[in-house]
Amino acid sequence: SCSTVLKTLHFITRPLSEEEGNFSLAYIITIHKELEMFVRLLRAIYMPQNIYCIHIDEKSPRDYKTAVQNIVNCFENIFISSKTEHVVYAGFSRLQADINCMRDLVNSKVQWNYVINLCGQDYPLKTNKEIIQYIKSKWNGKNITPGIVQPLHVRHRTEVSYREYVHSGVPYVYPAKVRKAQPPHNLTIYFGSAYYILTKGFVEFTLRDARAKALLEWSRDTYSPDEHYWVTLNRLPG
Repeated sequence: SCSTVLKTLHFITRPLSEEEGNFSLAYIITIHKELEMFVRLLRAIYMPQNIYCIHIDEKSPRDYKTAVQNIVNCFENIFISSKTEHVVYAGFSRLQADINCMRDLVNSKVQWNYVINLCGQDYPLKTNKEIIQYIKSKWNGKNITPGIVQPLHVRHRTEVSYREYVHSGVPYVYPAKVRKAQPPHNLTIYFGSAYYILTKGFVEFTLRDARAKALLEWSRDTYSPDEHYWVTLNRLPG
């Protein structure tokens, strides 16, 4: 029951400070296994003023999906992504999963300030208040998506076309013998982390801007596009 979940797992049920209550964070969590680890992560980052989008890998077992849904149903500010993907490691589906959650989050009633993406094997080193204070002190109004101009040793990821394959039931991506066209809008490709802290304004920009849409389409057959997509868009002038 939901009352048992809240009591036995000790979820925080009210903002712990005025500062936190006035600064809502959005979280995207992509999961596919280890229910207990997901619950530990969720409990550690949960605050009632925040909002959480959970993306469950489409190929996860049915009982796992049901268990996650039962937990999510206990909270008004946690929901399952309205569109889920068969996630392939280093494939476009991993990026698409985040974007699916972003579309849901920008349409939510919660006025969140930043979005943070996590996977089910992450765990926080800082409290909610410490995270907010760090954002405000160094990054207020800016994105945290560090990166550099794409180094030579990873340029193959975007210079040749990659395809998804399945071998013995295991999906993976592998280069095809097809060279890709140059990036759209003469964009310079940057390379960085697939994980980020992004402003709501930037998220809205990535969902509607023509350059962002063109880069997304161009990235469909690249290797691990989430490691170049956000950082490249973040380097656009303005």
